[in-house]
Amino acid sequence: MLQKELSDIFLHYAREMQGTIISVTAVTVSPDLSIARARLSIFPGDKATQVLEKINGDSRSIRFELGKRVRFQLRIIPELFFHIDDSLDYLENIDKLLNKDKETPNS
Repeated sequence: MLQKELSDIFLHYAREMQGTIISVTAVTVSPDLSIARARLSIFPGDKATQVLEKINGDSRSIRFELGKRVRFQLRIIPELFFHIDDSLDYLENIDKLLNKDKETPNS
């Protein structure tokens, strides 16, 4: 539920930053529901750190907006921490290395 609502919030949030796509790939919540860690995939990748800094700066307003959306489903609105999800970059790098290996002729 948190992942869906955060995705919707970031859909509106990304409209402010033209040419940027923000996807919420995963959300993990602590057992007591006090902390939520969201992994974000940001495109284009060269703007990722800049966008993440802006999101972390606005985390209180994002938490407030999340609270308005889920106030009837959750007793506690968790504190939000955002991280960049670089798994797609990692997979792309592995694919590039495998293709490079295929192109190299064996002696």
